[in-house]
Amino acid sequence: MKLGVVTYGHPVLREKGKRIEKITPEIQQLIADMFETMYDAHGVGLAAQQVGKALQLTVIDVRESKERPSTLELEGRPADPASIMPLVLINPKWTPLNEEEPGPEGCLSFPEIYADIKRPESIDVTATNAKGENISFRCGGLLARAIQHEYDHLHGILFIDRMEKSDRKKIQKELDGLQYTTKQLIKKGRRD
Repeated sequence: MKLGVVTYGHPVLREKGKRIEKITPEIQQLIADMFETMYDAHGVGLAAQQVGKALQLTVIDVRESKERPSTLELEGRPADPASIMPLVLINPKWTPLNEEEPGPEGCLSFPEIYADIKRPESIDVTATNAKGENISFRCGGLLARAIQHEYDHLHGILFIDRMEKSDRKKIQKELDGLQYTTKQLIKKGRRD
């Protein structure tokens, strides 16, 4: 079932997600619903907070993004990133492997707002998958950027928090307008 994506101004976007200790039928349904929602919105990643659930859960699929490649290493060997897609990360952690560099980002919770954000190009990732299995891999490119972006969501951090001050100043009117609209919808009971 397609879920509503909450937008900037909704308090759940600032909540740190609770750890998921058990893969229940409800969590499996949430995962399926999140993928349907993400694909419908033409996104490459979606965190539970973005659908109103403060949990340590994100879904990612970068296969459709041909212009922004990804890299993957499994057990120290190069692998096709498509081999692990679609990707479910529960209680993820990551470690940077190099210096930060700027790259373009957008967010489904910030329609039509984009900016260059500095993040490490390559990271090591550990998490639990949808089957409750521990997984680990090294990735780079768009996959690494998407994981870091979604990980931030799981901790109540938004990509606008990582923008250069000058970039944020340029879009402040749009941010204020989006926040106002979201709060009005919440007041009317349309986004909770």
